[in-house]
Amino acid sequence: MSAQQTMPAVVHVALEPRACALREVPVPRIGPHDVLLKTAAVGVCGSDVHQYYNTHSWPVNVPVILGHEFSGVVVQVGSEVRGFKPGDRVVSETAAVVDPDSPFTRSGRPHLDPARKGFGYGVDGAMAAYVRVPERCLHRVPEGLDLVRAALAEPCCVAYHATAERSPIKPGDVVIVIGPGPIGLLCAHLAALRGAGEVIVVGRSADAARLEIARRHWATRTFASDQDDVAAALREIGDGYGADVVIDAAGASAALKDAVDWVRPGGHITKVGWGPQPMNFSLDPLVQKAVTLAGSFSHTWSIWERVLALMRSGALDPSPLIGRTAPLTEWQACFEEMHSGRIAKAVLLPNGPVN
Repeated sequence: MSAQQTMPAVVHVALEPRACALREVPVPRIGPHDVLLKTAAVGVCGSDVHQYYNTHSWPVNVPVILGHEFSGVVVQVGSEVRGFKPGDRVVSETAAVVDPDSPFTRSGRPHLDPARKGFGYGVDGAMAAYVRVPERCLHRVPEGLDLVRAALAEPCCVAYHATAERSPIKPGDVVIVIGPGPIGLLCAHLAALRGAGEVIVVGRSADAARLEIARRHWATRTFASDQDDVAAALREIGDGYGADVVIDAAGASAALKDAVDWVRPGGHITKVGWGPQPMNFSLDPLVQKAVTLAGSFSHTWSIWERVLALMRSGALDPSPLIGRTAPLTEWQACFEEMHSGRIAKAVLLPNGPVN
């Protein structure tokens, strides 16, 4: 494909509110270890929305094409690529740039490499007709899994890491998920798959549509913390001492304080949500309760393989989250609908409908 060709892309152009635009940009050139993908579907992540509103808490190399949750079809391979060929259906991990010699990369944890740069903020992402991807990031899409659902493998992997690897959920446990965004909803899904006896999703009254998704599909109970007394409700659940595991998928400091209040003595909190605010509260109750607090970030190669197998079998199905699929030209409306809470997830189709 000629490097002189151009393509439409959603570009984050400046570190200011709403400083994103649909632009014509060059089709990327690939290196010897890269493939060029024709983008099939790209999920809109909460982090994309945060970048659009300039409320993010991570460095962004503007101008940069947004999008890190994507599926596509290989159309060109580099001279050193051996594992993939044109026509292959694939999804991609997000660590687009890593130091191959760091101890984290060498031990199979490139997501923890301090030199890591991800699609959509560190390097150009997939809200475009084509995207360049290193071969090491690719995973094959199993037969029977369509490319729209496959594009949501990445948030499924984030939720799997937080719920199945960083949280010690046992069958029968009481699990609270704070924050009914896409990651929180998927954490509820995976907590149910892990055998939790109670899956409780907590949001706010403005999250009514997302809490309804949780209630309909994966949660045993939902609460709006600005209307409901969650602590009082917990005293009537199980032995009344609180949740065995709390997953903070909201990120705001108030959510972590709630997690500390709602977790049982000797329990566990996993924080997967991002938030730049200072805490402004004491962690003494965490000490007094002897609670374990764990952070969870991104995913690993083995998580991707497990998640894709679960998606192929139908045991893990993110499709209830999808409130809208749309062409790239409707990106702004999709971002704003997610920001308002009217929908949980939008999926953009940069090259038109996906078969």
